[in-house]
Amino acid sequence: MIVIAAAVIGAILGWRRAGQLGGSQRDRAQYAAAFAVAFAVVGLFATVFVDRMM
Repeated sequence: MIVIAAAVIGAILGWRRAGQLGGSQRDRAQYAAAFAVAFAVVGLFATVFVDRMM
C-alpha cells in the first residue's frame, strides 16, 4: 500500500514541478512518470523495512 501511495504522490509532485518550470504536457507527463517511479522505489524499500520490523 505504501508503494501505491508513494507512486501517486510522486506523480502529482512531478506534474506540479514540471508546471513550475514551464513545461509542456509531454514534459509534465515525463516528470510525473519519473517521479512516480522514484517514489515507488523508495516506497518499496519502506514497505520491506516496515515488514521486517514487525
